[in-house]
Amino acid sequence: MTNISVSELIPLLQIAISPVILISGVGLILLSMTNRFGRVIDRSRFLSGELAEATSAGRDAIDAQLKILLHRAKLIRLAIILASMSVLWAAVLIIVLFGVVLLGFEMAWLIILLFIGCLLSLVGSLIVFIKDVNLSLTALKFLEGVV
Repeated sequence: MTNISVSELIPLLQIAISPVILISGVGLILLSMTNRFGRVIDRSRFLSGELAEATSAGRDAIDAQLKILLHRAKLIRLAIILASMSVLWAAVLIIVLFGVVLLGFEMAWLIILLFIGCLLSLVGSLIVFIKDVNLSLTALKFLEGVV
């Protein structure tokens, strides 16, 4: 391990701030996604309770809604997993940044790969999240009899 002075550590801390800010932002996105996931689960439980009391025609409508909710829950779960992976890559990136400076390794390629993985996971998460939003609007139209 090399002896590192405070003046050498400050630029490293400045570089490490970007992934930390990314972690904070993705954390807020995750909060939104988990709230949405909870709403889908709550609605599914409510409809499952209604299923026992429904007529034959009502059961078909409830079954259709439950299928859409299941699909939405799977999409949101995937979005949450991808967003969590983004946070994981950012955290590993911070650790590697410190390791590179403290141990004196030259691993720019690893830093680049981790950053790309972080952003690709985030982009994938947001794409899946947008699909869920669009699916929820499709389900709303279905419930209103528009489609």
